[in-house]
Amino acid sequence: MSQPVGKLLLFGATGDLSQRMLIPSLFGLHADGLLPDGLTITGTARSEQSDADFRAFAGKALDTYLQPEQKDAAVIAAFLDRLFYQPLDASTLEGFDHLAAKIGDISGGLAIFLSTAPWLFGPTIKGLQSAGLTGENVRIGLEKPLGKDLASSRETNDIVAQAFPEERTFRIDHYLGKETVQNILALRFGNSLFEPIWNARGIDHVQITISETVGLEGRAGYYDEVGALRDMVQNHMLQLLALIAMEPPARFDGTSIRDEKVKVLRSLRPITAAEAPNLTVTGQYGDGAVTGKIVESYDGELEKDSRTETFVAIKAHVDSWRWQGVPFYLRTGKRMPERRSEIVVQFKPVPHSIFAERGGMLQPNTLVIRLQPEEYVRLLVMAKQPGLDREGVRLREVPLNLSLDTEFAGTRRRIAYERLLLDLIEGDPTLFVRRDEVEAQWEWIDGIRAGWEANDVKPKGYASGSWGPSASVALTERDGVTWHE
Repeated sequence: MSQPVGKLLLFGATGDLSQRMLIPSLFGLHADGLLPDGLTITGTARSEQSDADFRAFAGKALDTYLQPEQKDAAVIAAFLDRLFYQPLDASTLEGFDHLAAKIGDISGGLAIFLSTAPWLFGPTIKGLQSAGLTGENVRIGLEKPLGKDLASSRETNDIVAQAFPEERTFRIDHYLGKETVQNILALRFGNSLFEPIWNARGIDHVQITISETVGLEGRAGYYDEVGALRDMVQNHMLQLLALIAMEPPARFDGTSIRDEKVKVLRSLRPITAAEAPNLTVTGQYGDGAVTGKIVESYDGELEKDSRTETFVAIKAHVDSWRWQGVPFYLRTGKRMPERRSEIVVQFKPVPHSIFAERGGMLQPNTLVIRLQPEEYVRLLVMAKQPGLDREGVRLREVPLNLSLDTEFAGTRRRIAYERLLLDLIEGDPTLFVRRDEVEAQWEWIDGIRAGWEANDVKPKGYASGSWGPSASVALTERDGVTWHE
């Protein structure tokens, strides 16, 4: 389907994600006239609320999370008129008929955003089927987690597939909605500058870092079950790797782009049990200080001992002609010194320096793609310092900057969910994850976890506010590589 729907149904409508992201995102689309005329938004959750209660809840969320310049009372009032609410216990079939009655006629199409606990997927799908809410004009968006390994992911996807074929299933990875992530495609395939050297002949290595300053933040039960590898690497980081490593797609559409991504994911070299201790590092944060505040250890926050990793670093390889021999270093962790998501592409040095005899020191070019908190693309190049050079040529690394905040200062920076919700409403699957992608990701991740279990790998301690265990430094330093910090 490629036509907009007339109705939107939000499961988990009173949760934290809804307050912080979904409701403000939908308002932003409404304020800019991007939602279809007459689109109604029905929220559902277990709590007993009326339409008026839900509108008051949404109004409070907008007051809390909108930028001051967005707070137009008339526009907010018009948006709140789109909202309705129906309480529902999704674990039973009993309330789904009432939900269908509340939504009303769906002949104009229905989009469902499902953000619930994984164990509720089965009952929810059955309930939607029983109430006639899974027809050919209905599509569903699925928020993670979608399983905890390949087997459970397949089980979840099989449940969804009973009612929604692949073309009507939209798996969400919110990183794909970020402007800078989409700019990877523009950078690579919209410019002739990079493609000739975007391969093993021109690139020495790639680093992908996602660091967080926060700890558990109310997610203790979920996080202790999954850890950093499954929470961050399996989805966000492998999607970024796929965008960096993919071959040029034939066209900009969901099929072409996702076909090329899945080729990369299937080409990831498996990390065997014998290699896992040398190619991966796990860690768990201890006591320390982050952004000037004293914080306690992971076990202290959890109030029990745990072997769950809050940090992971991996040396990965993509076995293809383009990338043979190029290492991809992945690193993510909680309680890091700063919040940062970035991709660093380190190019190889020039084959011969004409400046060496004159004292000029060259550094290889580096491309930094920063996703958050700032959004920019920065190319570090060598330039000559001004002077008469009587004591030799002085060279210095200088940045060529493309700051999205500066270059597009007149354009409002959008929440990633705005793009994804609009694409769900309009039926564009390009920035959503296909089932074969998810399964290729899980297969690689499960191999790493099996290696940890075979070697009884325990997370190494690191102080909160540091860049992780010292072993993560050794992971790159033995290759002559330093983490970009």
